[in-house]
Parts: sequence; C-alpha cells; structure tokens
Amino acid sequence: MDLRLVGFDAPLLHTLQQVIDAASAGDDDGDYKTANAPTRTYVRDAKAMAATPADVVEYQDSYAFIVDMPGLKSGDIKVQVEDDNVLIVSGERKREEQKEGSAKYVRMERRIGKFMRKFVLPENANIDAISAVCQDGVLTVTVKKLPPPQPKQPRTIEVNIA
Repeated sequence: MDLRLVGFDAPLLHTLQQVIDAASAGDDDGDYKTANAPTRTYVRDAKAMAATPADVVEYQDSYAFIVDMPGLKSGDIKVQVEDDNVLIVSGERKREEQKEGSAKYVRMERRIGKFMRKFVLPENANIDAISAVCQDGVLTVTVKKLPPPQPKQPRTIEVNIA
C-alpha cells in the first residue's frame, strides 16, 4: 500500500517535531521564529491533521476513508476534492453553550476545535463517483475506482488494389 494514500507525510511530521522542539526551547518572550519556521496556518493545519485519525480500506471496486466524528452533524463536516487528486475531510467540533449559572465544568477532556485530514487519491480513483455518509458518529467517504483500461485490440486495415 502506498503510504501517501493513508496520509503519512514525513515532512509534516518532521516540521511538527521542529515546532514542538522550538516551542519547548523558546526564549523568555516565547518568540521561537526562525528563517525556516513554518507559517501559523501550516502549523494549525498540521495539528488538525495529526489529531484526526482515519482508516483507509481498499475494496475490489472502491476505496473507503473512515473517520470517527462523534457528536457532529452533517453540516459540521466538509468533504472536498482539491487539485483533482487530494481528498480533504474537514470541519469543526464546538463546545456546547453553557447557560450562565447552570453548571460548570469539572473536567474537559473531549477534543474541540478544527479538524482536517488530506488523502492523496490513487490514479485509478474516480473523482466523479465520490459519496459520503455519516452514521452513528462515523464518516465513511467512498471513492469508486475507474475500470481498468481495455487491452488494445489489433486493428485490421483493409488492403486496396491499385
């Protein structure tokens, strides 16, 4: 299996490690920017991707991308295809609004915020046949495969007598 298909990106992990190392070793004012430091948008997207685990399953006629999304409505999830071969699953999980004086949190462990995951689709993916279903907190994006190319048949040329 191609590791790019499942979203494994070594430069992304390397950059995340650099940012974490720089943040923990930052100077007193917290400014750890260097000439090679990634942009804030890149770091935010990298964190969102690292926090969104997914399974990728290859079937005989399709690929399935399965992502746990507990408590989200379909309006909170966006599925897109970018550059004709990158599948992007993104959205945002928000905390419930608490009424003033009704209750207070004793512990907050459930993840909130933006999430995103990018997958490079294989060459035989049919980007015109993609469907997404969210059921019981599990999003399944199905990408059909293109049929294999037909073997070229020999062509008979009629011979004319001159």
